[in-house]
Order: sequence, then C-alpha cells, then structure tokens
Amino acid sequence: MLYKKSIPQIIQEARESGEHTLKRTLSSTGLIALGVGAIIGAGLFSLTGIAAAENAGPAVILSFAIAALACSFAGLCYAEFASMIPVAGSAYTYSYATMGEFVAWIIGWDLVLEYALASATVAVSWSQYFNQFLMTFGISIPEQFLKGPWEGGLVNIPAIVIVCLLSLLLMRGTKESSTVNNLLVILKVSVVLIFIVLGWSFIDSANHTPFIPANEGEEMLKNGQIGFWSFLTSDSFGKFGISGILRAAGVLFFAFVGFDAVSTAAQEAKDPKKGMPIGIIGSLVVCTILYVLFSYVMTGLENYQMFKGDAKPVATAFAKTGYTFLNSALIVTIIAGYTSVILVMLLGQSRVFYSMSKDGLLPKIFSDLSKNQTPWKTNLIFMIFVSIFAGFVPVSDLGHMVSIGTLFAFTLVCIGILVLRKTNPEIERPFKTPFVPVIPILGVVVCILLMASLPIESWERLGVWLLIGLIIYFIYGKKHSKIRKLYKKD
Repeated sequence: MLYKKSIPQIIQEARESGEHTLKRTLSSTGLIALGVGAIIGAGLFSLTGIAAAENAGPAVILSFAIAALACSFAGLCYAEFASMIPVAGSAYTYSYATMGEFVAWIIGWDLVLEYALASATVAVSWSQYFNQFLMTFGISIPEQFLKGPWEGGLVNIPAIVIVCLLSLLLMRGTKESSTVNNLLVILKVSVVLIFIVLGWSFIDSANHTPFIPANEGEEMLKNGQIGFWSFLTSDSFGKFGISGILRAAGVLFFAFVGFDAVSTAAQEAKDPKKGMPIGIIGSLVVCTILYVLFSYVMTGLENYQMFKGDAKPVATAFAKTGYTFLNSALIVTIIAGYTSVILVMLLGQSRVFYSMSKDGLLPKIFSDLSKNQTPWKTNLIFMIFVSIFAGFVPVSDLGHMVSIGTLFAFTLVCIGILVLRKTNPEIERPFKTPFVPVIPILGVVVCILLMASLPIESWERLGVWLLIGLIIYFIYGKKHSKIRKLYKKD
C-alpha cells in the first residue's frame, strides 16, 4: 500500500497557527532574488573554468544551454507543484502527495545531499577568492589551511568559518536572511554585467577555435576502432567532443541548483500561488541569459586550457582586459555572490528536514522552532555537518555529488506531474505546466541523459548515500510515520 498524503491534508497541516509554523515574509521579488542568490555562484565563477578546461572547451556555452534546457523542463513542473502545494519541503512534499511516503523519503534524503553538499562546494570556492582578496592587502592564509588533506593541505578554515557564520544568521530569522541575500544579489549581478560589458571588446576569436575540441575516443568510435561500450567506459569519454559537452552540462547543472531552492521557501511566501511560479521561472530565465553571455566572454578572453586547475578563473580571464583597478571590486562581489549561495542552500536544506520531521520521519528536534520561527536546531546540526565537508573534501568531488543528486530530484518531480495529472485532474492549479505530457517526459529524458554522462564515482556515492538513508528510514522513519499511524487507526 502507498502511504500518501492528500493535497488538502498537506495544506491544512501547513496552516497551523502560533509558534509551530514558518512565518510568511517573502514577496515575489524576494523569491526571485532568493533564486538568483542561489543560482549565481560557484557554478559560474569556478566550475565554468573547470568544465571548459577538462570537458568542453569553448563549447561550454552549449553545455550551459543544455543544462538550462533540462532545468526549464523541471522548472515548469516545479512551478505547478509550488503553486498547488505552497508549503515547505520542495520535491519531498510533492513526492509525498503523488508517489507516497517511501519515494518521498528517498527524494527528501537526496535533497539533503543536494543542498548540504552544495553549501560545502561553494564554501570551498569562497575560501579561495577570500584569500585572493586578503592578498591585495599583503595578507595570505597558509596553503595548508585553504585545502583539505586530499588536496595536499590540512583543513579549509575559511570555508568552515563562512558556513558557521551564515548558519548563525539563519537562526536569527528568514526576513533578516532575505534582506542580506537581496543586497548580495544586487552586488553579484552587477559584477556579472560588468564582466560581460567590459570583457566583450577584448574577446579574441582565436580562443574560440576550435569551438568543440576533438575527442580521440569519438574519432576511434567513428572509425570503428572501438565499440560503443568501450568508448563509454574509456578515459576519453567526457574529455571534449560531444561527450565532453554532455559531461560538462552534467557538471554545470550544479550551477542551476538554486531555482528549486525557491520551492523550499513556499511556506514563507506572502502569496505563494502567484509568487512561486514567478520566483522559480523568473530566476531561471534571468540566470540562463547571464550564464551563456558570461561563459562566451570568459572563454573568449583566455584560452580554455589556461583554466585547468585554476580556482579563480574569472579573475584570470578578467586580467586580460587590463582593467586592473577593478580586480579588487570583482573579487569582493564574487565573494558576496558566493555568500548568498551558501545562505540559500543552507536555508533550503533546513526546510526539507523541517518537513520530514513534521511528518514523523525524523526526530522532533529537526522541526523545533525558535522564538523567531526558524528551525534553529536543524541549522545548528547541519552547520557542523556541512563544515566538515567544506573543510576536508575536494570541490570537484562535491560538485559531482551535488549534480547527480539534483538531477535525480528533478526526474522525480517531472514524474510526479504525470502521476498527479492522472490521479487528481480536478485539483486547482494556479499555474499549469504546458504541453503535458511532453514537457515532463522531456525533463525525465534530459535529466537521465545528464546523469548518465557523470563519472561512475558519482553514481557510487549516490548509492551509498541512499543506502544510509534507507537504513534510517526502516529503523526510525517507518516506525514513527504520522501518516502510517492515521492509516492504521482507520
């Protein structure tokens, strides 16, 4: 039997009064800023250089377009769910209403991987730019305190510090956090626009040639020298060529994580039926345009091979413009941009655990609210958890884990729309995903294609993480599930 919640039941639970519910403080503009705050960050300022150098070359522009296409399909599905079920929990809550508790647990546990590790990933990149900023004043953090042990260091102290500071800010309240985020968003959108405008006239067309660097394995496959499976499992797969563009798209999918974080704040939106679709789709459209233009300028300013192993590729590319007096301002705004991403990711994670705890699948400690109506204990626990990952795990490994977790979540959301249109066609939908079933099916296909393009290690880590989650579910969640207790009473 599938233990599912009805949509009216979910909404009714969210309307509890007093200190046990989240506070509605976010406008449509605030929701768009929340999305942009989460989207524009490490994916653009750091992973663009990595993806260009290791996977796609100048064709990283196409990788961004493919990733955006996958996001647009999923985004339209998210918008329908968020307007129809305006409560905290994002894909976890949507899955509970469509595919039942077990699938909801899997997706909720997967979202923890997405948001928590996304925070850690960005914190690692934040530390590199922060050190670059300090160097302008003649101060430098010792290398062993900027990298984890797997990268030749001891611990990334700045990454740990920023995670702790932002977690403490979130404990104070959503309104305060949103105000800080809005200021940070203005700063980083400004630097992206400055980079595009000033860098455009310095583009060297030679850096865009060849636009798609050759892949040796693809040439061997084309000539019949190796089989398709041999190519898929070879070291050359994903290193330039068409396979490189796809792998880069899978890696850069991390850069679009933010728009689904908007849906986790649905219970804190002033007018969720109108604001959620605007926040989700609006932030996605704005960022896609900026991403494509930004990557075009960046790979035009500097040869893509020069970005290999570069933790601050934007500063490297911008140096070609000769506007050295803007370097410090550029670094400061990038730091501000990274800060807002970490802030929104930490917020999203805590809201997912809040919802799972309210349903009895996790201990009550995760849904305890402070006098400011924030799940402060969850923020505190994950401050420690995320800090450990940020301090010790390499950024590339974290980025791959986040991408596959995000793609998996998007796949289930797209499937959920298909299920709900069949099982509950009569429910009010303030926003309707167009061209159903085409859009959800395309979303599933593209997401699975991008998941398949990621390294096998990403699949192995996802499997281990889900196995841990299943153990917790069968030991604790299943026994304490509130919906199961209701079914048994009936």
